[in-house]
Amino acid sequence: MKTPILKNAIVNASLAAAYIVAVSFVMFNSSKFFGGFENTIFVPILMLCLLVFSVALMGALIFGRPVMWYIDGKKKEAVSLLLCTLGVFFLFIIVIFVVLSVVQPNLPFHL
Repeated sequence: MKTPILKNAIVNASLAAAYIVAVSFVMFNSSKFFGGFENTIFVPILMLCLLVFSVALMGALIFGRPVMWYIDGKKKEAVSLLLCTLGVFFLFIIVIFVVLSVVQPNLPFHL
């Protein structure tokens, strides 16, 4: 495997994970940051806007460069980058599950 592909995959997956951590942190602590939200139409609007933005950002981070490489004729490299990015991201998920199962062993997905 070529080093630039692996480096790009690690950067893309790390940025995706960092964005997820940041959004989760803000959502978890939203009452501390913003006070209590009243039951208004703006909460579902905000959540749908965040969903659309998140999907677009994740699509750009995970699929953006592979699609550009594929269109440029670098089909093998594009597929390799996509699979490496997904693989690195999956490793992040496994690490999170392992850490959670050690920190809170009574969770239902305990390893």
